[in-house]
Amino acid sequence: MDNRPIGVFDSGVGGLTVLREIRKLLPDENLIYFGDTARVPYGTKSKRTITAFAGQIVEFLLKKNVKLIVAACNTVSSNSLSYLKQHYPIPIIGVIEPGVELALKLTKNRHIGVIGTQSTINSKRYKILLLKSDKKLKISEKACPLFVPIAEEGLAGSAIAEMAIKNYLTKIKAKKIDTLILGCTHYPLLEKPLEKFFSKKVHLVNSGYAVSIIVKQLLSNKGLLNKRSRAGKISLFVSDLNETVLNVVKHTLELKQIRPKIISLD
Repeated sequence: MDNRPIGVFDSGVGGLTVLREIRKLLPDENLIYFGDTARVPYGTKSKRTITAFAGQIVEFLLKKNVKLIVAACNTVSSNSLSYLKQHYPIPIIGVIEPGVELALKLTKNRHIGVIGTQSTINSKRYKILLLKSDKKLKISEKACPLFVPIAEEGLAGSAIAEMAIKNYLTKIKAKKIDTLILGCTHYPLLEKPLEKFFSKKVHLVNSGYAVSIIVKQLLSNKGLLNKRSRAGKISLFVSDLNETVLNVVKHTLELKQIRPKIISLD
């Protein structure tokens, strides 16, 4: 039994969708989350800056004695994951490969859509991995930069969200994809309006579920599971906090009595 916490981080609150899935599958585990809400979004920043920010967060989590880290940020996973794995002596899991594997299982017509931040789409990481598995796949990609601030501002159920979805995804919808990879952990916060837009005819791939399975397998294989009868503790940290962020945190985790602590990494 290993009661050290699992570390999860993101550029903002989007990674809470991944933490939520890990919590569902591994309720006994202690979890520590860091959201870099003061510097969100990452998707418009350079690879050098993204990697520097990610390194600061990993070092913060290591000081909390975590046993495993999930980079619950597609922008970090597509730009900086290899660097993090090489420079830190701890298992670090990204969110891209699990999402790809799940999408390949779900698609029937072999036409997969991928949406993400500009940095994630520019990296072509999803396309490379998908075509590596099946060269006959049709892939339609689209950067949706407004989705992150919409999610961060708690506007997922607003007319603004519906307008942004229509603007970004009308052409992809017309291409008859049957599976859409939500290539940013903020995007599951817009799951309901996305389902409405696609009339529930497209599989929405939330990488959080796939990641939670991999986390469980890795901890089990290494003998690091925390097997106890009571629920694990959740500790939340952010680099900035306002009422909007707090409301998104409470809504995503369905916990009323929870308040993140503010930590500066500068």
